[in-house]
Amino acid sequence: MLRRRQRDVLRDVMLSARQCDTWLTLDELAKLTHYPPASISAQLRHLRKAEYGGFVVEKRCRKADQALRGEDFGAVWEYRLTRPYRRVSLGERAPQQQAQTAASVATA
Repeated sequence: MLRRRQRDVLRDVMLSARQCDTWLTLDELAKLTHYPPASISAQLRHLRKAEYGGFVVEKRCRKADQALRGEDFGAVWEYRLTRPYRRVSLGERAPQQQAQTAASVATA
């Protein structure tokens, strides 16, 4: 049986949380995935790289009025993962789309 990579597990958990509009701390991610927080932090850095998906990793300080569950010292950071937007240049479009674009520019 093929084991899933830690990065893939973390990506899937983070994207599922994003669908629920949920931000997660490293401690919460550690509890969900059973990976150590330092390792999760490293994987979040990797997910930003183009070869691992080029995801947008957002980070914000958790509000003090929310339950911190024993983490009530210092700042507690929470994270959210967003799929990257792919920009398509004119050179990447299908030939049919290029012809339509050229025709619309010529008639304008």
